[in-house]
Amino acid sequence: MPKPSAAVVGGAAGALALLAIVIAFVWFCRAHCKSFSNRTSETGSSDPSALVEWNRGGPSSGARQGPRVFTLEELDQATKHFDESNLLGYGSFGLVYKGLLRDGTVVAIKRRPGAPRHDFVSEVTYLSEIRHRHLVTILGYCQESGYQVLVYEYLPNGSISSHLYDTRPEPSTKLEFKQRLSIALGAARGLSHLHGLKPPIVHKNFKTANVLVDENFIAKVADAGISKLLEKIEEAEANNACDRAGASGVTSEMSDVYSFGVFALELLTGQEAVHIGSLGSNESLFQWVESRLSSNNLVDRRLAGSFTAEGMRDLIRLTLQCMSFPAKRRPKMEMVVAELERIQEKEMAMTTVMGEGTDTITLGSVLFT
Repeated sequence: MPKPSAAVVGGAAGALALLAIVIAFVWFCRAHCKSFSNRTSETGSSDPSALVEWNRGGPSSGARQGPRVFTLEELDQATKHFDESNLLGYGSFGLVYKGLLRDGTVVAIKRRPGAPRHDFVSEVTYLSEIRHRHLVTILGYCQESGYQVLVYEYLPNGSISSHLYDTRPEPSTKLEFKQRLSIALGAARGLSHLHGLKPPIVHKNFKTANVLVDENFIAKVADAGISKLLEKIEEAEANNACDRAGASGVTSEMSDVYSFGVFALELLTGQEAVHIGSLGSNESLFQWVESRLSSNNLVDRRLAGSFTAEGMRDLIRLTLQCMSFPAKRRPKMEMVVAELERIQEKEMAMTTVMGEGTDTITLGSVLFT
């Protein structure tokens, strides 16, 4: 009997060891899957399929190995030889085209003349690793035949400027106040994420045309890091970098906050505020806004009836704080995000209880006390 007993004990011990290995393996998989899920849900694209599509043509079907390196031939085919029918516009990096890759992925392709450079590759690699729900993602790049090319995820609803400045008698898109609040909050979160990086990234060219919206009108900040990229690969452009702060010329996070204030003002008025960037002092800026408030001519008339007076007043106050002089009086972007969240939450609660709001708003000099 001793031998059979030993066999039974040995078999039981082996089974327990196997069970322990299985449990450890399951725990390992769950832990790593959860970690991956958290990264994509918190900081990833609002459309996870974009990353899946990108990986189809990448160097590996497994973990991401950096930005995809495209050939000029496949990008030429994707844009029908960079045909004007696929031209989306012109940005700080050059002409922007809509492209259809061989695997069916729709992308935005930005092209400019430029010789191959190692610092271009290293900077694009770094920027492609920055993933956030409210930032447009770089998918890859190309350096061939005298061109430097960046490939981005494509956002079908274009820039906010195309929805605000529609000159037709009846614009196809009417952005309600709460929707504009949501867009402002999304853009603020994108900028706040850039400023929170180590080291922080200053956008330097934040404007309404660089805030894009996807199929669900989720706002994403475009061209993050492009000003820095251009400075590195073409030092001659460094002194011409766009800084809308209109102050000392020293670019910092506070210059982005000023630009966000201009963006918020354009959301409020529905008009392009190009001339505001040329105003040279705090007093002249306040006079411009105050004159429009007193004449009831500040708020976009398309917003009539879609906001509460309190919500509009709070947003105008925040907008003016972002454009304050000197720059040290401006709030940080994380504070802007917190205030927009508060305004949005309160606006949603008030309109749910009381219905939609005020046709006109007269605030006068109360905002400047």
